[in-house]
Amino acid sequence: IMMKLAIAPAHLWYPEILQGVTMTTALIISTWQKIAPLTLLYLLINHLSTSTMLLLGLTSALLGGWTGLNQTQTRKIMAFSSISHMGWMITALCLTPSLATLTMITYLTMTTTMFISLALSSSKTLLDLGTSWTHSPILLTTTMLTLLSLAGLPPLTGFMPKLLTLKELMTMKLMAFGTVLALTALPNLAFYTRMAYLTTLTTPPNTTNSEYKWRFKTTMSPLIPTSAL
Repeated sequence: IMMKLAIAPAHLWYPEILQGVTMTTALIISTWQKIAPLTLLYLLINHLSTSTMLLLGLTSALLGGWTGLNQTQTRKIMAFSSISHMGWMITALCLTPSLATLTMITYLTMTTTMFISLALSSSKTLLDLGTSWTHSPILLTTTMLTLLSLAGLPPLTGFMPKLLTLKELMTMKLMAFGTVLALTALPNLAFYTRMAYLTTLTTPPNTTNSEYKWRFKTTMSPLIPTSAL
C-alpha cells in the first residue's frame, strides 16, 4: 500500500514514472490511482502501529519537500509534491479519519486543477511557465492561485488541511512532531512560490506583433459588450 501511495521510503519509482508519461497519464497516476490504496488504508488504520505511520508521514513530508527543491521539470515537481502531500495525509489519517478525508479531497482537487493547467499551457519545464500568460489570462490566474494553494499559503484552500492537522497534533500533545512537520512545509513553499513567480512575474508586458491565442478574432468583438451598455 505504501508503494502504491509513493510513501517514503517506497517512493523512488514515482518521480521517474511521472517524468516519462504524458500530463494526462500523470494526472491519473497522481489522483485516481491513489483512491484504492487509500481506501484500504482507511480500513486497516486501526490495526497498524500509529508510531510507524506517523514516522512514515513525517519522512514523506520531509523527503518530498527537500528533493523537489532543485527540480526543473514540472512533472517531477508535482511528483515530489504528491509525496509530501501523502505524508500529511497519512499523518491526518492517524489522527482523525474525517480530517484525512478532507485532506484527500483538497489534494485531489488542487492536483487535478494543476495538471490540467500544465496540460493546457504545455508547460513541461519551469522555463515553459514563463510563456503560459500568452494562452489565457484566466488560465494564468488559475495556475497562480493553484500553485499558492498547493504551497499552503493562507487564506487559500491548501492551508486548511495543514492548519487542522497541526491543531490536532497540538491537541494530542505532539508539539515536537507538529513543529518538525510544519517545518517540512517550507521547502514546498519555496519551490511553489518559485513556480508562481516564474508563471506571473518573469515576462514583463510589452508590445508584440504576434497574435495571442486568447485575443478576439475581430477588432469589433471587444466593443459588443460596451455597446450593450
